[in-house]
Amino acid sequence: MTRTKRLKTDARLIETDKFPFEFLSRIGERESWRKEIHRPIYHIHKWWAKRLGSVFRGILLSCVLQEDDDLESAFYRQHCFDGMTVFDPFMGSGVTVGEAHKLGFAALGRDINPVAVGAVQVALGPVDRQKLESGFAELCRGAGEIIRRLYRAKDPRGRPCEVLYYFWVMQASCPECSLKVDLFSSYVIARNAYPDKKPAIQIVCPSCGKIFSGMNNQRSASCPCCGKRFDPASAPAKGARATCQHCSKTFTILKVLRGQRPAFRLYGKLVLNADGEKEYLPATRDDQSAYEECSHRLSEEVAKGRIVLPSLILERGYNTKQAMRYGFSSWRDFFNDRQLLALGYLRNAILEIADESTRDWLLTLFSGVLEFNNMFASYKGEGTGAVRHMFAHHVLKPERTPIEANVWGTSKSSGSFSSLFPRRLMRAIEYRQAPTEVNGREGKGVVCALPFTGIVERTWPVEGAFTDRGLYLSCGNSAQTGLPSRSVELIVTDPPFFDNVHYSELADFFFSWQQLTWNRGKPASTRNVAEVQDSKPQPFARKLQAVFRECHRVLTDEGLLVFTYHHARDEGWRAVADAMLEAGFIAVNSHPVKSEMSVAAPKSQAKEPIQFDMIIVCRKADNCGPVVGIGQAIESAREKLKRLGQAGFTLSRNDRKIVLFGQLLRTLESVDSFSVISRHVESELAAIELDEAPLFRAALQKSPA
Repeated sequence: MTRTKRLKTDARLIETDKFPFEFLSRIGERESWRKEIHRPIYHIHKWWAKRLGSVFRGILLSCVLQEDDDLESAFYRQHCFDGMTVFDPFMGSGVTVGEAHKLGFAALGRDINPVAVGAVQVALGPVDRQKLESGFAELCRGAGEIIRRLYRAKDPRGRPCEVLYYFWVMQASCPECSLKVDLFSSYVIARNAYPDKKPAIQIVCPSCGKIFSGMNNQRSASCPCCGKRFDPASAPAKGARATCQHCSKTFTILKVLRGQRPAFRLYGKLVLNADGEKEYLPATRDDQSAYEECSHRLSEEVAKGRIVLPSLILERGYNTKQAMRYGFSSWRDFFNDRQLLALGYLRNAILEIADESTRDWLLTLFSGVLEFNNMFASYKGEGTGAVRHMFAHHVLKPERTPIEANVWGTSKSSGSFSSLFPRRLMRAIEYRQAPTEVNGREGKGVVCALPFTGIVERTWPVEGAFTDRGLYLSCGNSAQTGLPSRSVELIVTDPPFFDNVHYSELADFFFSWQQLTWNRGKPASTRNVAEVQDSKPQPFARKLQAVFRECHRVLTDEGLLVFTYHHARDEGWRAVADAMLEAGFIAVNSHPVKSEMSVAAPKSQAKEPIQFDMIIVCRKADNCGPVVGIGQAIESAREKLKRLGQAGFTLSRNDRKIVLFGQLLRTLESVDSFSVISRHVESELAAIELDEAPLFRAALQKSPA
């Protein structure tokens, strides 16, 4: 183990162009494909824009290593940075504090959203593995068995079977004939994730409801039950409009719904038959009766106060307005009655567990299960995790053919409580006991950190007396931390994204259930006027500036502020430059680093996707040298683009743009000069595209095929 006292040096590795961002990008790319496997500690609950743990480990190390130190060698050693403190004012999923804790720093995290803070407090806090396993076994014998009975049916031969998934379709009433229209966009209800290898599909007949097999891309099908011939790809719903299958009237779906929550029809199920094989079947009258019985039981349980359901109302916002237009006005509306009944039984059983930490871990898993068990989830098909969770889109997009998964789950379930228990909680506990790092050459885990202590303090210590390797987490506005001035050596963070994705609008989905534990029946929200997110650049810059000002106050004079950022638009960069400069910081360097896997949504849908984050390294303005000139910044940007090309990375136009912006931030002493660097970015991009930048052309020639 390397035991290092506080370093006082004018040149940290991360401040120099010797920083090996290629090495971190290769490690990060490996981690990005299976983040939940390589860093399960940050994945016991949903949070957005999770950064890569390996990248932040490298950032933290490079903030204390000196200019000539070898990051790759240091990366796989144990460290203990006694006497040094790291603060993350935008804690999110806890990546910075977790990685700092592994390196032996005292780690401080703060976030304005209670959903984020609660998940990190549990993930890093106390847990007894034996008690947790006993608690799960207790649930399995009790609530688990009750819930499993809600998902039982009979196969066509009359044999009992377990239901993995029920299939529903949204309906609208035709304005011409008043009959119900099933809003299928395709009659193909299931296909394999790898259709070239396994081209079999499942088709539902629009006439009799029979579910039968077909082949991928077939344009004509004949129902083996009723004989109807039809094109499986031609269904009533096309975009915002639908055509009635009864009278052929075409209408706008939202106009017909008139702001009322749509009806859904149960049409099919996927079961595990008596032979343990999966079988697609149409829904029967018995299935409908079983669902109606669940609705009746739910009404009784709620009326008698035995089940308490969310009462939090949706507030209009960028991420909620689409759901509200479809008539989803309460978070309770996102679930059907059987889901509410099962979730109510499960939550009640967890609350009866005596051990506090066991209860907290299982309640966190319960909250995580919600994203897979609601009427906004959909079916991905065979060959991969079957349930596509509701946050596959950043907006809450109503699902016209939702999937209702078995809440407790079976041996072959996806997104269920029983399947996520080992995948999320047990993996996290194993990682806490022996933290590993990704080996960039082989992808294997290398143990190179002490176990997590499991001790979390929820208040700051008096006068900044931080214990070595202490973990301090709090919920609140990071523009007002209450920390002593000049008490923190490093501030390392990933600020919220300037644009339309407001985390609190989405986090309220979880909070609507979480608040029932401590605030029964009193609606609240995670929304906060001080949240550093806005669709307009000026308010975003003001709120970010307030946090950066507080960072300036609590940071030691020789300390570093390091944050990751990317944005495709100039105003996004101007907002960050404004916040940074007005808070009293100067950018001394920036480095590109791999951010997340290339196929992640919405990256895969973007015309010029951004695959990299920029690491922006800042010092207090009165504790750094003069800013660099524009020519020097452009040369540095070209060299870093060249290095990425030589390392084998393919860059989009927006990737090149953020590298240029990151380097040109170093030329700014005032945001008044921002328009100048913006023009230079555009001219350099044009030069690259025209092959007029010789250094870049040389990089392309040397880059591997």
